[in-house]
Amino acid sequence: DILDDIRYSKRIQKAIFPTEDTLHELLDDYFILNMPRNIVSGDFYWGGKINNYNIIAVTDCTGHGISGAFMTMAGIAFLNEILTRKSINDAAGILFELRLLVMNLLKQKGEEGEAADGMDISLIIFDEHKKKLQFAGANNPLYILRNGELTVYKGDRMPIGIHMNFDKPFTNQNIALKSGDMIY
Repeated sequence: DILDDIRYSKRIQKAIFPTEDTLHELLDDYFILNMPRNIVSGDFYWGGKINNYNIIAVTDCTGHGISGAFMTMAGIAFLNEILTRKSINDAAGILFELRLLVMNLLKQKGEEGEAADGMDISLIIFDEHKKKLQFAGANNPLYILRNGELTVYKGDRMPIGIHMNFDKPFTNQNIALKSGDMIY
């Protein structure tokens, strides 16, 4: 019965991920490698659009299985809320707002012995017309492969969630893209 319930939970978790149609609106050519360690996962991908900007995130939440799946549900719901209700149009601002929402949800105040649950994330905002990309990361990098050469853009060394620098903003990195660039 428990396994049946977890398998059903996988259907719900998968239903909140972006659809193929949504991803095709955001990206011309892409792949997704999503191999949960357990039936449900603490990893998720997300995408949305504001005006002419495509926003894409890849996230690793604390926990595996059911605990990670709870965090993915919260993360996706919060990113959807930020996209629709906030007027934030920079990658670092989205991460900072996501951090505040996660800390509030988990009642994190920075007290001794408090659980440090949260997520690591790479988030980009892509302007398709200007071929510009904005990146912010919480413990996760961005990789760009251009003409056979790999460039690594490091994220900030702090998570989404409580951290000793929880009031410090994330860093935006602006990148001019060229035709043929591959982004990971």
